[in-house]
Amino acid sequence: MALFRKSAAATPLDGIDCLYVDLDGVVYQGAAAIPHAVDSIRATGLPTAYLTNNASRTDADVAEHLSSFGLEVRPDQVVTSPQAAMRLLAPHLEPGDPVLVVGGAGIVVEIESRGWRVVRTAADRPKAVVQGFHPEVGWKDLAEAAFALQRKPEDGGIPWIATNGDWTIPVAGGIAPGNGTLVSAVHTAVGRLAEFAGKPETPMFELATDRFGAKAPAMIGDRLDTDILGARRTGIRSILVLTGIDRGASLIGADASMRPDHVIEDLRGLTAPILPLRETLETSTGDVYFEVGTAAVRRSGIDISLVRAGERPVDTIRAACAAVWSADRPVLGLRVAPELLAL
Repeated sequence: MALFRKSAAATPLDGIDCLYVDLDGVVYQGAAAIPHAVDSIRATGLPTAYLTNNASRTDADVAEHLSSFGLEVRPDQVVTSPQAAMRLLAPHLEPGDPVLVVGGAGIVVEIESRGWRVVRTAADRPKAVVQGFHPEVGWKDLAEAAFALQRKPEDGGIPWIATNGDWTIPVAGGIAPGNGTLVSAVHTAVGRLAEFAGKPETPMFELATDRFGAKAPAMIGDRLDTDILGARRTGIRSILVLTGIDRGASLIGADASMRPDHVIEDLRGLTAPILPLRETLETSTGDVYFEVGTAAVRRSGIDISLVRAGERPVDTIRAACAAVWSADRPVLGLRVAPELLAL
């Protein structure tokens, strides 16, 4: 993995032919573009797909929003979790079949464009339930989904597709409950599990690859449990940017399945040279030193300590990750210095 690369490399985008870019926490936060995001995406010169788990808006709405920041984005460059959900739904339905929708226009438009009929109550005898985030989803919506899903699939129950399982969503006011919390509420009522379409599941990545024909894409995201895990499952390069949900502490303690190939402070890092990692063993003590730029972290037995903070926090984070991830025991078996976990 590139976090452990010992020699100088070019940039995180070496050999990449297409960008898969998450939105919330990567391109924008609430109504405002994240500093340097727009210029940095344009500077890559690469074809770009925008992958979003947010099911509340249509691809056209998202494209218009992104274009308002100065990006030139067409609707077909936007890959949404409702679009991925349609791939899972299609084998179960015939034209004209009713589908109970919990969510907003992002799902409704996709359902109707395929010739299925949107319904909102279990009394309409839906052939499937599709559930996605919308800020106006309420108890009545969740109850109707539960009524329609009383029977389990093995007992003749209908399919239940959730656009995504994000537990939280970043908004202008902070971190708010996401679709995963709403899906969990229905699960509690019906005792069965939804099938998920969005990140970290593979259907969304497969849809993007089919649409763009990418041979060597890179996923750029701010969440380990969706963007990075999904990229790892799909077998494509992953780049974590530290402008959204996951920061130093969660990255240092990340499970192996969620460890990115690269970590960058903001999107300017996409085209910046990767500083090499230097690893030095002190033979007299057995201590190992990990250095990135001016940052240095020491592993002494089970103790991970900060020797010298880097000029950039991302360099210190990379050094700390190298010290923890290359240890011969899980992170819970290590004593990591509080100042590293505060990054």
